[in-house]
This record gives sequence, structure tokens and C-alpha cells, in this order.
Amino acid sequence: MHGDNLDRVLGWLGRLLRIFVYLTLILPAVIVIATSFTSGDAMQFPPKSFSLRWYQAFWESTLFIDSLTLSLKLAFLASLFSLLFGFAASFAIERRDFFGRELIRAFMLSPLLIPAVVLGLGLMQLQVWMGISQTFLGLLVGHVVVTLPYVVRTLSASMVLLDRNLEQAAMSLRAAPSRVLRTITIPLLIPGIISAAVFAFVTSFGNVSLSVFLGAGGNVTLPVQVLAYVEQTVDPLVAAVSSLVILFTLVAILIADRITGPRSVF
Repeated sequence: MHGDNLDRVLGWLGRLLRIFVYLTLILPAVIVIATSFTSGDAMQFPPKSFSLRWYQAFWESTLFIDSLTLSLKLAFLASLFSLLFGFAASFAIERRDFFGRELIRAFMLSPLLIPAVVLGLGLMQLQVWMGISQTFLGLLVGHVVVTLPYVVRTLSASMVLLDRNLEQAAMSLRAAPSRVLRTITIPLLIPGIISAAVFAFVTSFGNVSLSVFLGAGGNVTLPVQVLAYVEQTVDPLVAAVSSLVILFTLVAILIADRITGPRSVF
């Protein structure tokens, strides 16, 4: 009887802890979104009156629209190159047995362990030496370095879970390795590829620390532009921009879950 009461108390404590974690994650976003609809000139929560004036101000701002365009272009290209390099690296690591394989795996994942400021400073100094500092190419290279570990981890996990009997069956029917890869392996890895692409895109789109060091000379991404705007003034325009970023990220995650998840969230 005493054990049942203890289990019941622990169950309630677990539920309260989960609720606390959910509220901690959700409430800041809810407050930002609600603040973005205020009609006043200063941030207010809850808003005394609701208006879309700050969303209109965002779409009329050339500064923010240019930064948004750059961020989308950068995130798309970074995701694309990360997928290309990450797929090749993951395939070699998981399908080949060679000397130094674990060392290469650790090297590919090392950007996750290095502090973002240290990584940004190091890449900036390297790009100055290479002559590509403060260019779009340099910014793209930096974002590929940051997003590549997420792609490698996701695709490596997908390859480990892949049923290789299907590939072996195709090869037993004398299918060429390239055809097996094209018609069997890649289609089976589509959910993992989409998940890796979403991870890479969202990571690149929301990156601040690296973009501060590498983005200059007109290459100012949206998060960096928001940070610079906040340093000068604080008004609901920042909340409107942040709300759009939250909405965009949520839609991307829901679409990825819809395509790759075993159960739809819709």
C-alpha cells in the first residue's frame, strides 16, 4: 500500500515536471507572438489593443526583407551542400570498415562540441588568410561547417536502421552498385534525408554567433539584423519578426513530421 502511494506521488511529480518544462518552452513564444499584435509604439503584454501594423512595417522594411532573402538563400544552399557532403561521409563511415573511421566520425561531429564563439572566431581568421572573409562564399562555408554535423548524425542513424537485406537481394539479382544506391538505398533513406535537411535549414536560418563573425559587407542575415536593430531601439517590430521566424520553424517541423513521422501530427 505504501509503495502504491509512493508510485502515485512520483507519477504526479513527473506530470508536474513535464508541465513545467512545456510551459517554460512555450510561454516565451506565446508572449512574443501576443506582443507582436500590439497597436502601440512600445512592447506591451498583454496588448491593450490588437493591430497588424508591425507586420506591415516588416514587409515594408527593405532592411529586413533583404536580410530575410539572404537568410533563406543561405539556409537553402547550406542545407544542399551539407546533404551532399553529409551523405557521402555517412555512407563511408557506416558502410566501410577502414583505419581511422571513428576518428573521422569524431572530426565530422566536432563542430557540435566547439563553443560557437570559438568556432566563429577561428573560421573568421582562417577566411581572412584564405581571402574569402566578409563574402557570401565565406558565410556559406561557415554555415555548412555548422550544419554538417546534424546531417551526418541523422543520416548515420538512418543508415544503421536500414534493412540491408533489400540491398543484398538487389545485388544478388546482379544489380549494379550504382543502381542499388539509386533505386533502393536512397528511396529508403528519404525520411532521414528530409529530416536532415530540415535540421540543417533551421540551424542555418537561426544561426547568430557564426553569422556575426562571418557576415559583413552587406551579408547580414535576419537574426543578425534583428540583433543590430535591438541594440538601437526596441519596439514591437522585433516581436513581429520573431513571430514570423517561430511560425516558419514550426511549419517546417510539422511538414517534416508529416512526411517522415510514423504518425501524423495533423
